[in-house]
Amino acid sequence: MKKFRKVLDGLTTSSPGGGTMGSPSCGSAAGTPTAAPTPKEIDVQETLVSENFQLCKTVRHGFPYQPTALAFDPVQKILAIGSRSGGVRILGRPGVDCFCQHESGAAVLQLQFLINEGALVTACADDTLHLWNLRQRRPAILHSLKFNRERITFCHLPFQSKWLYVGTERGNTHIVNIESFILSGYVIMWNKAIELSTKTHPGPVVHLSDSPKDEGKLLVGFESGTIVQWDLRAKKADFRIYYDEAIHSVSWHHEGKQFMCSHSDGSLTVWNLRNTSKPIQVTFPHGKIQKDGKKESCKPILKVDYKTSRNSEPFVIFSGGLSYDKAGRRPTLTIMHGKAITVLEMDYPIVEFMTLCETPYNNEVQDPYAVVVLLEKDLIVVDLTQSNFPVFENPYPMDIHESPVTCTAYFADCPPDIIPVLYSIGVKHKKTGYSQKEWPVSGGMWTLGSHTYPEIIITGHADGSIKFWDASAITLQMLYKLKTNKVFEKPKPNESRAAELVDDDPFAVQMVSWCPQSRIFCVVGISAHIILYRFSKYDANTQIVSLEVRLQCDPEDVISPSENENNPCFSEPHSGSHSPQPHHHQHPPSPGGGTPESFKDSTPCLKVKDRVVRVPPGYQAELVIQLPWIDGEPPQQISSLDINSAYGLLAFGNCNGLAVVDYLQKTILLCMSTLDLYGAADPYQRLTRSPRRNRQSTSEFCMRGLSNFYSDSKKRIRTSYQSLTELSDNQQSVDMERSKSPTSESRENSFSRSRSSSVSSIDRDTKEAITTLQFGESFGRKSDTLPTPCLWVGTSLGVILLIPMSIPTDQEERMEEAITIGPCGAVLMLKGSVLRFGFLDCMGALLQTPYEVWRDLNAPEDPDRPRKRKLVHYSPSSSQDTYGDGHLAIVCSERQAKVFLMPSQSCLFVHNITESSFVLRSDLVSVCNSVCLACFCANGHVMTLSLPSLRPLMDVNYLPLTDMRIARTFCFTNGGQALYLSSPTEIQRITYSQEMYDNLQEMLGELFTPTETPEAQNRGFLKGFFGGNAHTFDREELFGEAAAGKASRSLAQHIPGQGGVEGMKVAASGAVGELARARIALDERGQRLGELEERTALMMTSAESFSKHAHELMLKCKDKKWYQF
Repeated sequence: MKKFRKVLDGLTTSSPGGGTMGSPSCGSAAGTPTAAPTPKEIDVQETLVSENFQLCKTVRHGFPYQPTALAFDPVQKILAIGSRSGGVRILGRPGVDCFCQHESGAAVLQLQFLINEGALVTACADDTLHLWNLRQRRPAILHSLKFNRERITFCHLPFQSKWLYVGTERGNTHIVNIESFILSGYVIMWNKAIELSTKTHPGPVVHLSDSPKDEGKLLVGFESGTIVQWDLRAKKADFRIYYDEAIHSVSWHHEGKQFMCSHSDGSLTVWNLRNTSKPIQVTFPHGKIQKDGKKESCKPILKVDYKTSRNSEPFVIFSGGLSYDKAGRRPTLTIMHGKAITVLEMDYPIVEFMTLCETPYNNEVQDPYAVVVLLEKDLIVVDLTQSNFPVFENPYPMDIHESPVTCTAYFADCPPDIIPVLYSIGVKHKKTGYSQKEWPVSGGMWTLGSHTYPEIIITGHADGSIKFWDASAITLQMLYKLKTNKVFEKPKPNESRAAELVDDDPFAVQMVSWCPQSRIFCVVGISAHIILYRFSKYDANTQIVSLEVRLQCDPEDVISPSENENNPCFSEPHSGSHSPQPHHHQHPPSPGGGTPESFKDSTPCLKVKDRVVRVPPGYQAELVIQLPWIDGEPPQQISSLDINSAYGLLAFGNCNGLAVVDYLQKTILLCMSTLDLYGAADPYQRLTRSPRRNRQSTSEFCMRGLSNFYSDSKKRIRTSYQSLTELSDNQQSVDMERSKSPTSESRENSFSRSRSSSVSSIDRDTKEAITTLQFGESFGRKSDTLPTPCLWVGTSLGVILLIPMSIPTDQEERMEEAITIGPCGAVLMLKGSVLRFGFLDCMGALLQTPYEVWRDLNAPEDPDRPRKRKLVHYSPSSSQDTYGDGHLAIVCSERQAKVFLMPSQSCLFVHNITESSFVLRSDLVSVCNSVCLACFCANGHVMTLSLPSLRPLMDVNYLPLTDMRIARTFCFTNGGQALYLSSPTEIQRITYSQEMYDNLQEMLGELFTPTETPEAQNRGFLKGFFGGNAHTFDREELFGEAAAGKASRSLAQHIPGQGGVEGMKVAASGAVGELARARIALDERGQRLGELEERTALMMTSAESFSKHAHELMLKCKDKKWYQF
């Protein structure tokens, strides 16, 4: 704990490190600036230290991006999905969701569970096998085996076996010991598997499986169409099949007497082991006979499953096989059950499917009950127990990417009533027709941790939809969906100006602003529009009010220093040639700097519904603000927004200027260019710009592609955000000269800065974007003795403006009297584009902005309880007097952070965050009952700074390379949490709090739960006696080092994993882990004893049979003489 004291007596505006500048006299109201009363000393006890911070990933939500593989443990009932980037998602019951990542980043080719063992084998594209330990909440790699000379194509692990069969591209089959992860000397070479007379190579191994009838027989399928059954004991082939069509998959009948193959010509063949010279059946399920008598050519059947059922006909399930002539048909999964054929059309291509069966044993009747289908962008499970094959309702948030995510917002510690309210509204719009049975992936164990609080994540999408998610206790469940396009008329082709502005998604959400207390919600769209919503539990008939704001500068303007010097400090909205012009749709346009022709062209991108519409309960649109086209020029993107429910005001800005709207009275209060906001207080001497060059700039640069954030490259939405490569590589210097005499502060602000991620690249000398806005109680001028409502404005050139306002407090007066906006107050400066404002009282506690308590405007009138506005002015230090004595303003830019004391505007602390990079996101967050400043930089660093001293507490190089999607979606929240879009389909949540890191093990779900392995069916004496020696097959005897020898060292390299010791430590951290391991050991011992008992019974039966035969022989021979033999 460190105590900071700073004596403030005698501090002046020219103090070293101060980023302030005296505000000039602006009219008679301001008067001569005088020193405001200041406290004798500021006494803030900072409790945060470096030990309070620890950065780590917590949980990943959404659909695995670019999936490649699928596996299911039928006993543990957990599902694993591999991806092209080397990620593995393991899913169980809701709450059990784990993400693992291979360090190599190589694509996962195949997944194999060690059924009921708590382990998983992954085969990756870099020809490496990995063994993952799932008996810990965070799985880790125990062993790895890297193949050096051969490429892995297929793996197979028999149930209850410790020997893994690995097929390679060369056609060889190797065997790996799962326990030691060492290669056996036993190898099935391709040239031994096929006949010596065969002149061609059979191709890569595409299938491996042991015979259900005899585990000592291995079926090997080669890509060319060759199938070999290899006798592992005799080390020779039992039979060889040569078929003309390439093989994609093989599936056994559970009796082991026949199997089915799928082929590249869309056919299915069935082979009987008694006669392997030709198939006993060849079918083309989707191939019809044409008029000329020939079969239609069909697409390959990529996979087939042949599953028997105890009470019905067998199931034949396959993907693909459709005829080529039907262009544009969607991918299908076909289910053949007896004579019935059901074709299920999918929305996306099928990556893999897996049939879920009641038994893990391949030699028993399978009784399939569901099919898991992994699509390119979705995961569905089909119920096989009902004739119409309905799908199960997916409990995981797999539809985050239903429309590409364009922005995110994260709110921790929300009001506790908001989640049930949103859920009750959203549940009414849920889809129906799902299977009534429980979700079959029900493994693992998860309990609600003790460290939980209400959390909400909001995602904005390219189609204009907004989704509210319950993110409490590291889970994710959709609460409510809002469609913003319902506010507008459907754009007709070639009639909408939005079609010229954006190609495909005119309603795409650019940013959101939400006040959970008042439930006011604001959406900024890509077509330069803002929609304000209020929440109501009742439906209503409403007419949406539309406002048009002409926030556009005339490109022919020439700005010179002399012209600015003569301007008043604060111009009227409709005066001056630089001021953007407001326009209400219900009134004729006021004359301004524009020509009559320009007003004729003043049309917005989208048309708001101008009729009374019926709106359902939930968020209901009240006001739409649009920036229209002017003189053939498109509107600039809105770069900043803030809304305050207590004031009833909404402010927004772009690279042209600032507008303030009174959403209670539906009027425009302020609409000015950035230059007019300064008046005579402009800190920069502007350079003259060329009108012709600027017009080219407007058309070329004002709209940039939002396609960087989309998974689909066809999305070409233009926005003012630039690609990150431009931001980091193409730095532009802005030559600025202070209007004051050169001082240390002026030298500090004459710097070369990179382009901000939220600034358009239009003419840097004259275009100054509004990058951040914040309403709050503050001191607009040094002479102020009491705080008043103020708007803090931050620009792309590092300038901070304070605009004081006078707002009536009485409800009736507020609805009738006009709000007066005073002349521009303080002008402060710092390096880089301003990103964030925050306020602390003089005790160091966070000052929340005032808000209005939510009230339902559509609720029935209650004469006893009239609906009045209830405002809350929050001050954590118990009294408003503390606020009245002054407060601390924290300002963070893309390069620097500063702490100012208000109202004296003295700079108390300065910290240069980065010199080589720039800050993308910053926020004031509460951690461990204190407050800090959290920053995320373009170079991937995540940092925290103490407040108010700006002392570095944490600096972690978290993301080595940041792409634009992460830059746009990264956001911090309270409780030491943050999130970002790690892929176009997944949200990654992280924590930077040591407290949450310590409690993370408790919050995560258990992947492995001790479960008894189902007993194998009793095969009976005759089947055991005449059905082969399947149970007495000893793989150890064949594949062990004693019998097979050692494999070549150059063939594969064993790499010990990092997770073995750590996993044991985690598992040993509690009595539950000890009991679980003891129970597992007992189960394994009981299983071995059971096997021993079975073997003993067989031996006793055999001995009794031998004794009987011996006795009969003795009786037959006892009376014979020796010469009769």
